[in-house]
Amino acid sequence: MACPYQMGFQDATSPIMEELLNFHDHTLMIVFLISSMVLYLISLMLATKLTHTNTMDAQEVETVWTILPAVILILIALPSLRILYMMDEINDPSLTVKALGHQWYWSYEYTDYEELDFDSYMIPTTDLNPGELRLLEVDNRVVLPMEVPIRMLISSEDVLHSWAIPSMGLKADAIPGRLNQMTITSSRPGLFYGQCSEICGSNHSFMPIVIEMVPLEVFEDWTLSVT
Repeated sequence: MACPYQMGFQDATSPIMEELLNFHDHTLMIVFLISSMVLYLISLMLATKLTHTNTMDAQEVETVWTILPAVILILIALPSLRILYMMDEINDPSLTVKALGHQWYWSYEYTDYEELDFDSYMIPTTDLNPGELRLLEVDNRVVLPMEVPIRMLISSEDVLHSWAIPSMGLKADAIPGRLNQMTITSSRPGLFYGQCSEICGSNHSFMPIVIEMVPLEVFEDWTLSVT
């Protein structure tokens, strides 16, 4: 189970999130090296005893500080574009689920099954069982098969919402009259929590998302039990 209150990023549960974490570390290392170099140069300038320096004509330095930032930007842009393409590409999904945002709850439709849809409301604090997370548990979880490409369609029926699962690297705006889509692929089973990340009204903080990833056989048994 991905803990939503831990410091820093949650543990990745999808290939996309793993790529995002690697890209974060890659970019952070570049920023660290640049900051260290700038701090070192500032220290040298403050500690030098030179009183007469020729700063009017330094073609070599100008060439370096023009080319070097361009190279650094390329090193950041190329992996970023690769991840953006991976997040946007949807290849032959095995299952399609539609999430509709309401004030203030989510409703889900499994479009590949007849009459498989339900609303998902937050469980009040007074009704929680021991071990359940306050403001994050719902009465109907989204059950999905693991290790299977799933297409998620996101929309809204009233105002702007945002469907987000941090541990999967997923976040899409729910816009009335428009469908946004993204891919879900989980590499392990478990419970994964998210929330609406758009300020959608007075109860904005009370429309959580819970995805339960299970093996394919368990998912098939679940669909038979609810239809």
